[in-house]
Amino acid sequence: MGQKCSPIGFRTGISLGWKSRWFAPKASYGEFLIEDQKIRTFIDKRLNQNPPFAGIARVEIERTRDEVRVALHTARPGLVIGPKGAEVDKTRESLEKLIDRKVNVNIVEIKKPEIDGQLVADNVRDQLKRRAAFRRVMKMSCEAAMNAGAKGIKVSCAGRLGGAEMARTESKIMGSIPLQTLTADVDYGFSVAHTTYGAIGIKVWVFRGMYDSGNDAIESYKAGRLVEKKVRK
Repeated sequence: MGQKCSPIGFRTGISLGWKSRWFAPKASYGEFLIEDQKIRTFIDKRLNQNPPFAGIARVEIERTRDEVRVALHTARPGLVIGPKGAEVDKTRESLEKLIDRKVNVNIVEIKKPEIDGQLVADNVRDQLKRRAAFRRVMKMSCEAAMNAGAKGIKVSCAGRLGGAEMARTESKIMGSIPLQTLTADVDYGFSVAHTTYGAIGIKVWVFRGMYDSGNDAIESYKAGRLVEKKVRK
């Protein structure tokens, strides 16, 4: 069997930061973890699956003693903020009711949505729901990413493609995807298209180049490897 793992989880703590950043005593750790999941699920349902379809790719959560800071990474910040900030205020109030804590919501714009793995997967999902030809959709997504500056991209669709009786997996690859290179910036996204003939799973890997040498996590990783080599000698 294939020994595969998520590129995000593989790099977290080495060349990528954590999506939830907080410390908690053993007694309240589980409670905070469930709260984080509630926040992510709520934001996905409210802003991604229903109007205004804001294209939230990532939710980062930080906690202080007094409040919970939620950073929403989106391709359409105007839709999340709303006229005079009305929409973001409603979202903040709903989150405060959900977890019964003070919440601070920040909006972070994604400059190039064409090379964000999650947004590419969501875009493919939306087109498959509208009964677009899956091969054409995959090819267009790959070309758009390469034109936007990606070094490589892979899009994989699995399920009853085109309404076929037998489920299968089809992939489209352009450029290179160095999945085992921890210093490579590989973004990953996963989405599910619920069609009339069944669910189609979409996975996207986007190689955006190598992390810059100034990255603290990368430098500490390299230093650790150097020490390891010396010990082996």
